[in-house]
Amino acid sequence: MNTFINNNNKLNKKKVVFIMGATRTGKSRLSVDLATHFRGEIINSDKMQVYKRLDIVTNKITHAEKQVIRHYFLEQSVLNRRVDTRVDEMVNAGLVDEVRQIFMPDADYTKGIRRSIGVPEMAKYLREEKNIDGDDESKKMILQASISSIKRNTRLLICNQLDKIQRLINEKMW
Repeated sequence: MNTFINNNNKLNKKKVVFIMGATRTGKSRLSVDLATHFRGEIINSDKMQVYKRLDIVTNKITHAEKQVIRHYFLEQSVLNRRVDTRVDEMVNAGLVDEVRQIFMPDADYTKGIRRSIGVPEMAKYLREEKNIDGDDESKKMILQASISSIKRNTRLLICNQLDKIQRLINEKMW
């Protein structure tokens, strides 16, 4: 009985279509056509289309198409807000205390799990926090600087990941 239920649930899941290809091959047009036909939405991760301006050069979806089809991730500001929100959620969920549990002042924060986004930045804060006696305002400023570093480094990681995906598409016909 459980097998039937599990198999039945698999059939009812919504499908996700990824459109990848070389530049100027019609990916944007195809995404609009598919979204229109299947009443879907578009999540755009085109590295060039996230920038403001140069709409024709980067072949951005037109204003009219945006009115008919729901689009996400079209501008860098959207990505930045999502990164900021996510990092703030992580901090509120206990990121500082979690890193404090594995913190060792002399550990190498460029290897293994310690190089995860958020860990080296918080390790820097924890190192500096120990040197500040009772000055809560200074601790708060250092913590905010570390949080800003996490956000900046997350954005850099995203750019590097998009570069890698683009390279795989171009070089490996991925």
